[in-house]
Amino acid sequence: MEKMKITAQMVKELREKTGTGMMDCKKALTETNGDMEAAIDFLREKGLSSSAKKADRIAADGTTSIYVDGNEAIILEVNAETDFVAKNEGFQTLVSDLSVHLLATKPATVEEAVASILPNGLSVADHISNTVAKIGEKITLRRYEIRTKTDNDAFGPYLHMGGRISVLTIVEGSTDSDAAKDVAMHIAALNPKYVSRDQVSAEEVEHERKILTEQALNEGKPENIVAKMVEGRIGKYFEDICVLDQAFVKNSDQKVGDFVKSTGGTLKEFIRYAVGEGIEKPEDNFADEVMSQVKGN
Repeated sequence: MEKMKITAQMVKELREKTGTGMMDCKKALTETNGDMEAAIDFLREKGLSSSAKKADRIAADGTTSIYVDGNEAIILEVNAETDFVAKNEGFQTLVSDLSVHLLATKPATVEEAVASILPNGLSVADHISNTVAKIGEKITLRRYEIRTKTDNDAFGPYLHMGGRISVLTIVEGSTDSDAAKDVAMHIAALNPKYVSRDQVSAEEVEHERKILTEQALNEGKPENIVAKMVEGRIGKYFEDICVLDQAFVKNSDQKVGDFVKSTGGTLKEFIRYAVGEGIEKPEDNFADEVMSQVKGN
């Protein structure tokens, strides 16, 4: 087969289609004798290889995001290795693509999600790998949740610090989305665990009661007033963990529960994601990290 001359225009075209470096594009075209589609596949394979090399790295940074489409909404977390990459336009486009696709297709698990096929014909896994090849960091779809509402309810989507924290509230019986967002903002700030007291298990309450009882006895309080003290402190415990019992951040004279009630609605649920929560990220020496990246490890 006659060797095709690889022109600068061909390299430029491939680079624009894939976002890959010039030398890699030239090599791909040379290896595939100028076949553009084959060269794209060649680079995808290289991208997969690159992402596999990075598989042992910990992607504990990234972003959370919320996408609302009418009566449906998705909150998701996509991880990268550094906050710098999380601000990259290509990374943000990937997050947007995933949000729209996952809300439309509603896969039941992350495993099903990464195997699902995007409108461009690629699997989510391959689409992520292509972005890895362009950006040079490990990227993972970590988690997502999808919620639906009726026309009589409100979503309250709130992103804090550009997506470092995202909160989605669902308020039933009220269409006041601004109020629902205000509650989401409160939840982002105070990080409650539950909507209301009835969601707290009897086991958790009893565990806390035992701890508070021991604390009171160790403080030397008389046994005949310990029980009364403990019940008071249990009330404070509920205020710490239940959003409806908390003083509203926008008006400390009002409980969140009273604020929601004033809108005519009921806070049904909230979902709060914080980037990297629960992921253990090793504290690497910064100079070593820079040298590792320079060497391409």
